[in-house]
Amino acid sequence: MEQLVTYLARALVDQPDQVGLRVSEVDGARLFELKVAPEDVGKVIGRDGRTVNALRTLLGAAAHKQGQKARLEILDDRRAAPAPSAPPGSDAQ
Repeated sequence: MEQLVTYLARALVDQPDQVGLRVSEVDGARLFELKVAPEDVGKVIGRDGRTVNALRTLLGAAAHKQGQKARLEILDDRRAAPAPSAPPGSDAQ
């Protein structure tokens, strides 16, 4: 299943060499955490989340076929970054 997710993600993005996948066990299911370049996050998520939902459906079907459960999460470094601060001397409130 790891190869399936990695293959599909690399096919979707502009920087396939920056695709990373971490797999762990959480609550009896396999958690797949997909990390891509910040500028490729939108391509993997897709309009209204359609692309990531399609990836989740494929992963779920592959997992079900093997008698497992699986979840896919997209790691987005942009949300973890602090908000840009106002330049010194400005009265941003």
